[in-house]
Amino acid sequence: MLNQDQLLIIKQIIEQFFEKACFKAEVKVSLTEETVSVNVEIDQPQVLIGEKGQTLAEIQFLLRIILRKKIDQPFYFDFDINNYKEKKQQYLKEMAASLADEVSFSKKEKALPAMPAYERKIIHSILSEREDITTESIGQEPERKIIIKPKNL
Repeated sequence: MLNQDQLLIIKQIIEQFFEKACFKAEVKVSLTEETVSVNVEIDQPQVLIGEKGQTLAEIQFLLRIILRKKIDQPFYFDFDINNYKEKKQQYLKEMAASLADEVSFSKKEKALPAMPAYERKIIHSILSEREDITTESIGQEPERKIIIKPKNL
């Protein structure tokens, strides 16, 4: 478990990262079990989030490498900008529930657009609790997508 000094170091490193990149950022760091969660608030988040969150994922990867060199204790690192991931997760949950209801009612399967693995995992997890439908991932990365099917009773 990381201590408060290590969390302060993490916050300072991230603040310096954004300062050097010429972004004014408010950095919030929290710790839950073994995961360090960081949310950065900036004025123009779309520049750093990128299309479908790709730039955000790359920044998280970069910061993870930098932080692991400074903090010698293993930890999970979750990075977000203006709560993009939280909002995206909520959108995916609502979309999945709506489509599952549609499939359950129409008894016809629905294909979702291709999406990254972490988004598919969210949808599979949410819909796994339902007894009236099943989900399946098909295709090859990066075109892998979810099919929602009515369950045969």
